[in-house]
Amino acid sequence: MITLDECLSPHVVMAQRDHARLEWRKPYPVLARVRPVAWTCFCRATVYELCEGGGRAFIRRTIQLDDDNEVRETSVSSIHETRAIWVALLFGRAR
Repeated sequence: MITLDECLSPHVVMAQRDHARLEWRKPYPVLARVRPVAWTCFCRATVYELCEGGGRAFIRRTIQLDDDNEVRETSVSSIHETRAIWVALLFGRAR
């Protein structure tokens, strides 16, 4: 079992009371070439990935379930805007 001291990726802070609510959608392949450039630790049930490609970006959320994974994504937007949302997500200001 991995302890928090052994984790290399960040963990998401608990959502703040007044956090922004993100709209999570089923994945739709809008970007032909996309790659995760940042992610949260896989030791938690919910993992987030900042995905970029072609000057655009989105955030992918994967809920790791016993029998399958539930994957949802935000809408695609500029890299600058999505990185700001990514930081808000990490600090509990968005979920």
